[in-house]
Amino acid sequence: MTFEELKLSKPLIETLEISFKEPTKIQVAAIPAILSGANVIGQAPTGTGKTLAYLLPIFEKIDAASSNVQALILSPTYELVMQTARVGQELWKNLEGQLEVELNDSTKMNRIEFRTLGLIGGSNINRQIEALKKKKPQIISASAGRIIELSRKNKLNLMNLKFLVLDEFDRLLDKQNLITIKEVIKLLPKDIQILMFSATATKKALEQSKEFGTFNLIKVDEDLTFAAERQNFYRQVEFHKKVSEVRKLTRRFSITRGLVFINNKFSAVDMLGKLRYDGIKAESLISSSDKMSRKKAIADFKAGKIQLLLSTDLAARGLDIENIDYVINLDFPENAQMYLHRAGRTARAGAEGKVITLVDRKEMHKIKELETALNINFQQL
Repeated sequence: MTFEELKLSKPLIETLEISFKEPTKIQVAAIPAILSGANVIGQAPTGTGKTLAYLLPIFEKIDAASSNVQALILSPTYELVMQTARVGQELWKNLEGQLEVELNDSTKMNRIEFRTLGLIGGSNINRQIEALKKKKPQIISASAGRIIELSRKNKLNLMNLKFLVLDEFDRLLDKQNLITIKEVIKLLPKDIQILMFSATATKKALEQSKEFGTFNLIKVDEDLTFAAERQNFYRQVEFHKKVSEVRKLTRRFSITRGLVFINNKFSAVDMLGKLRYDGIKAESLISSSDKMSRKKAIADFKAGKIQLLLSTDLAARGLDIENIDYVINLDFPENAQMYLHRAGRTARAGAEGKVITLVDRKEMHKIKELETALNINFQQL
């Protein structure tokens, strides 16, 4: 399947072909359905192109000559909000050159432009209001709470909205966020197209989605050829020695960019102190951290200034960092889908990567269960 066969416009196809040989499975399945006007739920592993699966048809269907907000993308974390905004901006930046080739000289004077803006809670709302006035975005990537706040201040008109996207919808429809999402939906036109995407989807989240309409469910399983370069290891170690083992593994394998998953954010604080005491360059990305600290930690991690980034599953939502050579599961993931979500942070786009899961003797049966559920083989370190 090619991008041309997906019925995308010529400028968009030429833009995509600069970086991508062909569409991914989730894009092949989701883009035609979205272009047809259907409400879509898309479930696919991390790193398989879900963001472009909904952004590409949105770019096709919104009116770039209009100054109205036409697409609203809601995400559960600061990182994912800003990442999606950046993807939209970069897509337009690359697309701009292709459009100029298509336009004649007289049209260039009134060149169309796609504008994307990221809006998150905790940031200066007055600056965001000024950005809305100045930029007049057609696409907004945001946290639900900030959308409600701006609407109450009559600073955001959503009545021309065509698309609502819930990215990582399983989190957005959980007990903690569902009420806020419902409040946002009350502010929107009734005839909008709703798109929901996530790497994992619980039965409860799928059941909850029925409250918002009828959806085409598109599920793409882990592509074993896609993950062929990802090696899965386990290391048996007693619970109380796991932190020490992370330090040993970091030095043994000369880890340059390792993501360490911990189930308990309070454990992350204790672990960070121990690693630093042992001379390991580490930072923590836990949900209680302020946004500026999280932003700096991610920037330092990307720049190679730190070796290990500690995270819970929730804090890692939306992380898109290249060249993560190791994922270490200090604590066992809660289920097979979560293992895929964590493992998907390495070996992205064909690069090599290793996943090491630390297991106590009492947890050894879980390794066997994962092997059966995911049809993978774990090697012992």
